[in-house]
Amino acid sequence: MADENPMPDPAPQRPPAPGATARALDRRSWPEASRAADILRKETVGGVLLLIGALVALVWANSAWADSYTALRELRVGPAAWHLDLSLGTWAADGLLAVFFFVAGLELKREFVSGDLRDPRRAIVPVAAAVGGVIVPAAVYAAVNLGNPGALGGWAIPTATDIAFALAVLAVIGHSLPSALRTFLLTLAVVDDLIAIVIIAVFYTDDLSVGPLLLALVPLAAFTAAVQRRIRSWWLLLPLAAATWALVHASGVHATVSGVLLGFAVPVIRRRAGPGPGLAEHFEHRLRPLSAGLAVPVFAFFAAGVTVGGVSGLVSAVTDPVALGVILGLVGGKAVGITLATYAAVRFTRAELDSDLRWLDVVAVAVLGGIGFTVSLLIGELAFGLGTPRDDVAKIAVLTGSVVAAVFATVLLRLRVRAHRRICEEESVDADHDGVPDVYQRGD
Repeated sequence: MADENPMPDPAPQRPPAPGATARALDRRSWPEASRAADILRKETVGGVLLLIGALVALVWANSAWADSYTALRELRVGPAAWHLDLSLGTWAADGLLAVFFFVAGLELKREFVSGDLRDPRRAIVPVAAAVGGVIVPAAVYAAVNLGNPGALGGWAIPTATDIAFALAVLAVIGHSLPSALRTFLLTLAVVDDLIAIVIIAVFYTDDLSVGPLLLALVPLAAFTAAVQRRIRSWWLLLPLAAATWALVHASGVHATVSGVLLGFAVPVIRRRAGPGPGLAEHFEHRLRPLSAGLAVPVFAFFAAGVTVGGVSGLVSAVTDPVALGVILGLVGGKAVGITLATYAAVRFTRAELDSDLRWLDVVAVAVLGGIGFTVSLLIGELAFGLGTPRDDVAKIAVLTGSVVAAVFATVLLRLRVRAHRRICEEESVDADHDGVPDVYQRGD
């Protein structure tokens, strides 16, 4: 797809000297670092709302009014003639999460066009980390459930990282990550989202109907043509996006995939070209608050409401093979997969960690990556069916594993809190008051 006029980077980072040793997980240019920080600030607010929605659902589902929560989640609305008389829980998973995946599609394309993933030398470490963080948890889950008929379908549940939940944990514990770790975590989560999208489209599509899927190409093509011409009129784009979503939903492919395809259709500025934001930035600015502040928290509210059944019920649930596979995959598999893959990529490229960082920092971020919530809950519903006993067990496991990973990550991050605070302070010094911190101009 055509991208907007390329122009040089503002305040580009100084290239390494000839023969210099490459550095892994170093801070990027100031535009990249500031943009990552802005995204993470917005996702932090969304993460707090996500946690509130999940807690409200858990309390309600385990109260005397649990039946009213179930009735609300199963309330069906929508036009039956179009086969869209769906429950509110399904609307949240298929409809609202399409907004989340649209924003993810925008972010993915931006990373491939003008972000870290455009440069193979920079992309190899976060890509390898994300792949390792998918393969190892899936293998752990499969190993635990080899003798458990029907449970292997949930192999992908512990493979997802929830960036909003992870950032909410950082906000709660009052910990700030240095720029290099923030960028690494964000890029890793973006690649993780891409892998999750492929998994959902390939492995969790039942009864594929080719006709509606082919018909979906018509409004998708019209949407693509419109945005390529920089048209941003909601009265034209919204119906085209809705038609694409409805036809993909009717095809049997999970409807959230349509959000990614629509996001990929939007042109991305390779470099800042003229005044004002590009179209992708415009959509991201408008829709990220909607995604983080409404779509994901509402989905969490409808997805996280599972009846635990007291201490005995919790013990029974977490000792189920499905739950053990999910918890071990999130807590252990993610940490091992991300860390080992990062180490292998660094050794393969003959790079060195940034001088300010330690491998303990990588391990801490890897453990933080074990916080899997939104996409993990969605995959659990796709694997076992919303409200089924195994889906309930998977939900309890995702919640438990995410909390355990958050606790472990907090402990590890606290071990380096002074060093991280010092780095963050250095990265905020702007002695010449030109709006760009001095470390980015020195190329440190």
